[in-house]
Amino acid sequence: MKLLFICSRNKWRSLTAEKVFERYNGYDVRSAGTEEGARIKVTEGLIGWSDLIFAMEKKHVRRLKNKFSYNLMNKRVICLDIPDDYRFMDEELIEILKSRVSEYIEVPELSL
Repeated sequence: MKLLFICSRNKWRSLTAEKVFERYNGYDVRSAGTEEGARIKVTEGLIGWSDLIFAMEKKHVRRLKNKFSYNLMNKRVICLDIPDDYRFMDEELIEILKSRVSEYIEVPELSL
């Protein structure tokens, strides 16, 4: 299954999610940002590639729908409601990500 994580700049939240979930077998994971200055900017190609899209905030879902509405027609976009309050690989962020994402995919226990 191909997972795409989206935040604003692809530096903290979505990049953390990519690093955490790429450790699990059975998942191909990428991340991107919605803003111009994003480390990796979300594209039609990334959306087409993904099976499941996780956005950190409602504004990210809105931005995706505004720019890529056609590409999202058969895609599932899930808002995780994780505010921009965390740094890269923040322990609390990792726990929140694992908890919220596990509602949609199988997340086996893995020691960090």
